[in-house]
Amino acid sequence: MHLMKTAIYARVSTDHQTTENQLRDLTETGGRLGWDIIHTFVDDGISGSKGRDQRPAFNQMMQAVNRREIDLVAAWSVDRLSRSLSDLVGFMDDLRSRDIGLYLHQQNLDTTTPSGRAMLGLLGVFAEFEIATTRSRVIAGQQRARAQGKRIGRPPLQGYKMKEVRQHLISGKSIRQTAKLVGCSVGMVHRIKQSQ
Repeated sequence: MHLMKTAIYARVSTDHQTTENQLRDLTETGGRLGWDIIHTFVDDGISGSKGRDQRPAFNQMMQAVNRREIDLVAAWSVDRLSRSLSDLVGFMDDLRSRDIGLYLHQQNLDTTTPSGRAMLGLLGVFAEFEIATTRSRVIAGQQRARAQGKRIGRPPLQGYKMKEVRQHLISGKSIRQTAKLVGCSVGMVHRIKQSQ
């Protein structure tokens, strides 16, 4: 019988919490389900709203996923993986594209089973709906603001500042130096330079 090469991921948000219970429950489950636990990744005192680059253990786990070292990622709960639904869907897509399973203890989700795969598909549908709804709200808010005469985006650069930008550029200053001297964005200086 092939044992599933498994990576356990555990996380707590504060230093006052411990991952001990998460690790114990997952290890016991792994023993029952025949996992070969080859990696244990733990992020202590790091919020689930932080991106992958700010969670070292999560990042290491994703490197193991990318190298296809594992067959299954096991976590105690969905919120241990991420607090952002869109990040979570991206994570699940990464697993699915590499044919790696996901086990979530609290949600009783195991994508190595047919019912678990169906549930994962439903989560993806809800996530897409949430993203589309959020996008619609943002667009509606911008349209409402424009209708009320409010300007969307950065304020335009005043005429004298544009002249100052052009003078610095003509004198040979770089775009970055000019932006710093005038007190505007690098992108703004770049646009002014292109319009000359």
